[in-house]
Amino acid sequence: MAEKNRKDNPQEQEQDLSQILQVRRDKLAALQKEGKDPFQQTKFTVSAHTQQIKDHFDQMEGRAVTVAGRLMSKRGMGKVSFCDLQDKTGRIQLYARRDEMDEAVYNAFKKYDIGDLVGVEGEVFRTQRGEMSVRCKNVTLLSKSLRPLPEKFHGLQDKELRYRQRYVDLIMNPEVRRNFEIRSQFIRYLRAFLDERGYMEVETPVLNTISGGATARPFITHHNTLDLDMYMRIATELHLKRLIVGGLERVYEIGRIFRNEGMDTKHNPEFTTVELYEAYADFHDMMDLFEAFLSSAAQKILG
Repeated sequence: MAEKNRKDNPQEQEQDLSQILQVRRDKLAALQKEGKDPFQQTKFTVSAHTQQIKDHFDQMEGRAVTVAGRLMSKRGMGKVSFCDLQDKTGRIQLYARRDEMDEAVYNAFKKYDIGDLVGVEGEVFRTQRGEMSVRCKNVTLLSKSLRPLPEKFHGLQDKELRYRQRYVDLIMNPEVRRNFEIRSQFIRYLRAFLDERGYMEVETPVLNTISGGATARPFITHHNTLDLDMYMRIATELHLKRLIVGGLERVYEIGRIFRNEGMDTKHNPEFTTVELYEAYADFHDMMDLFEAFLSSAAQKILG
């Protein structure tokens, strides 16, 4: 009941957070005093990622590997410690025994916090419970997490916070990473699709002396050298059409657009568009092109 009341009391929550922040800063100060500043650790060579180890476990079992990532949980900090390490491909369990590591390294490892970034030298093996793991031989603190992650059971659910702190969203909600991957693959496929059909990718100005190409309220900025107010583009249309006039015949641009208007979770003041233009074609050709692109992109990216 006392725990529930503390969670419902913002003032006590803030006090708890400030204490956690102070403890983590004290740990950092102690490391720096010992000449072990983690923020001076700029390089760690990674030989394998977590999903690679799981996918090829039979071949990799018993092999020495180096992995790196963020500590997401810690269990049993006596003579044996278990942690979950998360990298860009997923998670894997770390298994650390006091009698299998340098004592100073193990004692330092015990003091690491959830959220810290570490580099691990170890061996791929399976625990008695059958868990694919890395048996730690050495653990290096690569970066100190000075703020705690959201508590794991409720995670990061507030939609506005997820958009404002997308980096925390990616840490706590791994499925969000899939959206980033799909978007990257989609844009890569779009370029390949248009390039194969003779379209040329171009870049057109973001700053303009007139606001045109669409109907939207622009962002206004000032060019100091010219002493001139300028508009951030609300569309790429006008410049692309000028390139068609110039004889390029097929052009496209994947670029940022800026519109100084209302916003919500589906509308952002800056966003990416693709605009393409083709000489000697009409809207039927554009419809055919778009249908061919969308269906083939769905097949290529999502199967």
